[in-house]
Amino acid sequence: MRNLMTSTLLKSAALVLLTILVWTGINAGDKITWLMEVTPVTIVVPILWATYARYSLTPLLYTLIFFHAIILMIGGQYTYAKVPIGFDVQAWLGLSRNPYDKLGHFFQGLVPALAAREILIRGQYVRGRKMPGFVVCCIALAISAFYELIEWWVALALGQGADLFLGTQGDPWDTQSDMFCALLGALTTVIFLAGYHQRQLTSLLQQRD
Repeated sequence: MRNLMTSTLLKSAALVLLTILVWTGINAGDKITWLMEVTPVTIVVPILWATYARYSLTPLLYTLIFFHAIILMIGGQYTYAKVPIGFDVQAWLGLSRNPYDKLGHFFQGLVPALAAREILIRGQYVRGRKMPGFVVCCIALAISAFYELIEWWVALALGQGADLFLGTQGDPWDTQSDMFCALLGALTTVIFLAGYHQRQLTSLLQQRD
């Protein structure tokens, strides 16, 4: 019964994401930027769908991937520098720029760290109490750094046309603050979510035995 409920929820979540994907694509201010921003969603979600039966993930990880996908698609629709809720936060906190992109980079650390933790522990690649936390933070930072390299390559290829994708908003330290936000996301996984994630992971592995 639990597996049936989980499968139904995942199908519903996939349908919601597909609806949001289509909606944001239709209403995107810049189609090329939208396509670049949502590419991870169009790759990861089908992979998760195809591998669910033989390698299902914990509900926590599925949930965070779901919200991360929404963040990416909304960022693609408006471009990160112009997301309306970001302007509200900017006004509330008296910031000099729209901070919505920092939320995206926070999740860019949070979700990969949790995914890495799940894979490493399930495969018994890393053992001990402290080493998994260190390794998943390194993996999350490596992914964040690679994404910054992708932004650099896009900037070289498109020149001024890459401004909407980069979303630096004139901040000379944007790359460094992006990676710092990813580190905060990874640390959130290690410090605050690891215990809850471990309980879900143990339950998942027991169901599959």
